[in-house]
Amino acid sequence: MAKHRKDRDSWGEWSLSDKNVYDWSSEEEEPDGRARPVQVLLVKDDHTFELDEAALSRILLSEEVREREVVAISVAGAFRKGKSFLMDFMLRYMYNHASDSWLGDADEPLTGFSWRGGSERETTGIQIWSEVFLVDKPDGRKVAVLLMDTQGTFDSQSTLRDSATVFALSTMISSMQVYNISQNVQEDDLQHLQLFTEYGRLAMEETFLKPFQSMIFLVRDWSFPYEFPYGQEGGMKFLEKRLKISENQHEELQNVRKHIHSCFTNISCFLMPHPGLKVATNPHFDGRIKEIDGDFLNNLKVLVPWLLSPRNIDVKEINGSKITCRGLVEYFKAYIKIYQGEELPHPKSMLQATAEANNLAAVAAAKDLYNKKMEEVCGGDRPFLAPSELQARHSVIREEALQVFRGVKKMGGEEFSRRYLQQLEGEIDEVFVQYIKHNDSKNIFHAARTPATLFVVIFVMYVAAGITGFVGVDIIASLCNMILGLALITLCTWAYIRYSGEYRELGAVIDQVAGALWDQGSTNEALYKLYNVAANHRHLYHHAFPGPQVEEVAEEQDKKRD
Repeated sequence: MAKHRKDRDSWGEWSLSDKNVYDWSSEEEEPDGRARPVQVLLVKDDHTFELDEAALSRILLSEEVREREVVAISVAGAFRKGKSFLMDFMLRYMYNHASDSWLGDADEPLTGFSWRGGSERETTGIQIWSEVFLVDKPDGRKVAVLLMDTQGTFDSQSTLRDSATVFALSTMISSMQVYNISQNVQEDDLQHLQLFTEYGRLAMEETFLKPFQSMIFLVRDWSFPYEFPYGQEGGMKFLEKRLKISENQHEELQNVRKHIHSCFTNISCFLMPHPGLKVATNPHFDGRIKEIDGDFLNNLKVLVPWLLSPRNIDVKEINGSKITCRGLVEYFKAYIKIYQGEELPHPKSMLQATAEANNLAAVAAAKDLYNKKMEEVCGGDRPFLAPSELQARHSVIREEALQVFRGVKKMGGEEFSRRYLQQLEGEIDEVFVQYIKHNDSKNIFHAARTPATLFVVIFVMYVAAGITGFVGVDIIASLCNMILGLALITLCTWAYIRYSGEYRELGAVIDQVAGALWDQGSTNEALYKLYNVAANHRHLYHHAFPGPQVEEVAEEQDKKRD
């Protein structure tokens, strides 16, 4: 649906006028057939991403362009640094590149992608121009040129993951990424580029080729032309110095530069002067070139043709294969599905990453202390310790370990550290369970409970088989004999496993079953019950299998019952 908006629209109409202007959704036709920016990647309020497939398909799958090889040009960088402003001059060139006066009239407002002055962000997600330009390459091929504008990174409403995803996705889709930087290429700019490109490379299939094509460092408001002159030549010398790898550099700095070189087929740089104070400070500036500084315009006349001239544009390639507009739609869909899922790790700020490492180091130090002291209590060659004593020693050592964690100076604040404290408590409790098992294994009676339990089962089944056979319940007697035989086979199997060390999984199952019988109720209750049953029915056994003194035993039991 069209929505009324009191702001400058995509066509350059300024919001101070009373004219009604509109935003159009992807499902509506372009008003009056005019080209316009179309939002294809939306960043929702819950920081998830949605691809407007209908809008993307309507632009790239039109009959004129869908089978054409595509050139995708994107501008990305920090927010409020003039990306959309630059994109609109690129649009002017694409519409008027045959003319030397492609910049237009001095009094003509700048129209196209939505832009404005001020400190708040304007573009969100990724927008593409609804008209795909057909350009004849010098070799006679006609290619489709697509212009993309991206949401600025590091605005106050976006997470680091939002910024990384938009930058990475635009780099993956484009054949030429213009990295819009203000004033200078600083180390943090290179580190952010390393993070964003690595986030993009994670989402792509592994390849021996460099994953991305052209990266253009566009340095805006360059203030040192006496060191490196404006333009491409000065930019290349400046960039060569910035990306130079030397032996005396720290390893971290070397890795950043190696990463950038490994990601892009071509890397270039262009230095641009400041557009003038009227552009920066006039709230009513609407892009008229008469108000723009002359140095800026002169270099703009060099920059835009350098980026967009037919001989300089490169067709989009993935894994060495040239991509058509139809193929680009499918890659767009595939890439956004990856970023919509949870397969990729979430990028983190330096503070968050450092705080996590700091807290994890404190967790590791506390666990080391706990393990060391518990080894002194019940580890290795230490003798069996009473369970109550082991529990008491564990409680003391556990508290010492928690105090070690609390005593380490940690980044991120108390709230951030609380979940690591809970993680430490959980891990210590898990380790304590292993120490209990290790301590129990030293108890000779605990170690013998499996054969003892099986012996009791054999004995009881033997008695039960005799009794039931004597009274004529042959089915029960047969069942008892079968259980007796099974228990005997199990005992022999367990003994072989213990002797040979083979079939350990089966041995563990036998131990678990025996342990369940042993531990039913309290530790010895199950065996006590089984022995009690055998004792109470022993006179029946002797009736079934008479032997010496059976009559005397029977008489003694009768006297006791009386």
